[in-house]
Order: sequence, then C-alpha cells, then structure tokens
Amino acid sequence: MGSAPPFGSGDEPPTEDAPSGPPPDVETLQRERDDYYDRLLRKSAEFDNFRKRLERERREQTDQAIVSLLLEFLSIVDDFERALGVDAVDSAPGFRKGVELIHAKLLDMLRKQGVRPIQALGADFDPNVHQAVVHEASPAHREGEVIAELQRGYMIGDRLLRPALVKVAKA
Repeated sequence: MGSAPPFGSGDEPPTEDAPSGPPPDVETLQRERDDYYDRLLRKSAEFDNFRKRLERERREQTDQAIVSLLLEFLSIVDDFERALGVDAVDSAPGFRKGVELIHAKLLDMLRKQGVRPIQALGADFDPNVHQAVVHEASPAHREGEVIAELQRGYMIGDRLLRPALVKVAKA
C-alpha cells in the first residue's frame, strides 16, 4: 500500500478555515461600501443635472429660433399695415382686398403661434412693453398716456417679442 503524503506538504488546497491573510475589518468594508454608494448617488445626480441642462438649452435654442422667425414675419405684417393705411385708388379695390386677405392670414398664423398684439393706444406708458419714441405736450391727454402707436408691439405668451413704438403725452 502506498503511503499518504505527509500532512501540509503543499499539494492539497488550503481549507476554508485557514485564512491566507488577515481578515478584512468589517468597519473598513462598510466604509468602502458607503463611499461607493455615495459616489454612485453623486454621479447619478450629476447625470440628471446634465440631462436637465441639455434639455433646457435645447428648449432655449428652439425658442430663440422661433422668436427670430416671428420677428421677420412681424416686419412683413408692418409693411402690410402701412400698405393698408394708404388710401386706395378707385381703380385698385381688388388689389386692396388681396392685401387685406394676406394680412389677415399672416395675423391668423401669428395668433396660432401664441403671438398677440400689445394694445397701446390710450394705455398708460409701460416701459416693459412700450418704447417711447416721441414725447408731446397734449392738454387733452393725461400725463404718460400713449397718444399714438408708431409701430405695434407683440407678446408671445407672457414674454415680450417686440415693444410697441409709441408717442407719449406730457403735461
């Protein structure tokens, strides 16, 4: 019969009872776990903030593009309003009617986009929505009243798109 190898010769695997090094400290493991968990929470919060900031910037860029486009449309509306302000010659009533239809269509398109005109005439001057171009003495009007609208102003939602250019009465 063969003899069994001597105990501890190194050929057999270490048993579970025999640790290879000093046992890890439970408190150290808990600190490491808490540290990793804290890092995870911070990275998750940073990612959420990044995503929200990206979405906000995208919205702002879209809003700015819309505002830019609407301002160009408003200059066309101004031209139509000037054209409609001129007395029509008897030979061109059809032309005037066509201009009125195009003007109405543009205003309807702007209204659908949330653009609305600022009612300035007769209102008190408000520097948040009016831009005073002329001050004129007028005993028939109260101090600070808008007596003429030189260019209509517009709002989009609750934001000012373009201020109204106005003439303001002074005492």
